[in-house]
Amino acid sequence: MKEYFSIGKIPFEGKDSTNQFAFKYYNPDEIIDGKPMREHLKFALSWWHTMGGDGTDMFGCGTTDKTWAESDPEKRAIAKVDAAFELMDKLSIDYYCFHDRDLSPEYSSLAESNEKLEKVVAYLEQKQKETGKKLLWGTAKCFDHPRYMHGAGTSPSADVFAYAAAQIKKALEATVRLGGTGYVFWGGREGYETLLNTDMGLELDNMARLMKMAVEYGRSIGFTGDFYIEPKPKEPTKHQYDFDTATVLGFLRKYGLDKDFKMNIEANHATLAQHTFQHELNVARTNGVFGSIDANQGDVLLGWDTDQFPTNVYETTMCMFEVIKAGGFTNGGLNFDAKARRGSFTMEDIFLSYIAGMDAFALGFKAARKLIADGRIDSFIADRYASWKTGIGADIISGKADLAALEAYALSKGEVVDSLTSGRQEMLESIVNNVLFSL
Repeated sequence: MKEYFSIGKIPFEGKDSTNQFAFKYYNPDEIIDGKPMREHLKFALSWWHTMGGDGTDMFGCGTTDKTWAESDPEKRAIAKVDAAFELMDKLSIDYYCFHDRDLSPEYSSLAESNEKLEKVVAYLEQKQKETGKKLLWGTAKCFDHPRYMHGAGTSPSADVFAYAAAQIKKALEATVRLGGTGYVFWGGREGYETLLNTDMGLELDNMARLMKMAVEYGRSIGFTGDFYIEPKPKEPTKHQYDFDTATVLGFLRKYGLDKDFKMNIEANHATLAQHTFQHELNVARTNGVFGSIDANQGDVLLGWDTDQFPTNVYETTMCMFEVIKAGGFTNGGLNFDAKARRGSFTMEDIFLSYIAGMDAFALGFKAARKLIADGRIDSFIADRYASWKTGIGADIISGKADLAALEAYALSKGEVVDSLTSGRQEMLESIVNNVLFSL
């Protein structure tokens, strides 16, 4: 078997190691709460960025050769599989995620594209059996071809809608065949540039119709995992319908899709929506729709989706705080929807980027566990809302109190400023620092 990377398997050497090709915090086989760290974190390789992203941006061509020494597209698709599985093995990554056209490019017809995709899926199935690697989730790439310039499920053209449905059907079949436990809808061009040419009501109705068809077909062929929607407020359209978790929740509930869909939360998409990563995770968790995570980060000085590898330990700590509070991952995981910077163009940089991201999440996971075990934040929150446990607060929650009863209570109570307590934000942030830097 051809070897694509000259770097060996990445070892765990601990926090005192200065070996750049070693994990400092991620020990995949360390047992925590009865299972290895690799099962707590469920890291996944993103096929699009890792195996295909060559550094091309709006201002320049690619800086990294991702042809995998093959000029023929069919041979290149197979070479990508071999290279990806080598990379996953050397980085101790157990899962991968794909768009259909990342696995196999588009050919001259839908029938030919399906035929070529089948060959790659068959090879992936073989590789999974040989290695034990798994598919986390799949999806269809219904946004980059010119036919999708006005959307896929929200296109003004019924023919485009039908084509997208056919493509999604095939991607679902591939996901089921490869044992994926998730299927993602990311509305790449499901939005609008101007309402002057947009029937928003029809577009939203149609998007829901397509999702219902996908759920029905997926269940009919044995898909028992989660369907996900990945919120994003903008890019490539000016206004995307899946703006944030709260917006998606409203959509799901309106169309009766909330029993089948959960959220695939991306850090960089959260910040584009002017939220924190933790906020989006918390909204998903408290509404029972937390599913999976696209692990990356943005740049506070840039207003677009930079998809950087996550290295901010405050972010990873508060992310894992929410994941632990949600009971951990079930069907989802941490997919590195991230790419090395355009100037980090060597094969070694792929390894260094993943090491940085995996260590950041391992450190965040350990810090979050310690933050929860410390108990001071949870205790403070419980005390802050103690008035809802007894007296008038308990009567409100139980439904015993009505407006008339509350008016009588307020009149008898008088001014209530004295019943307020400090929010102590600075103290709580100091507690996070105390826990984080005493690891």
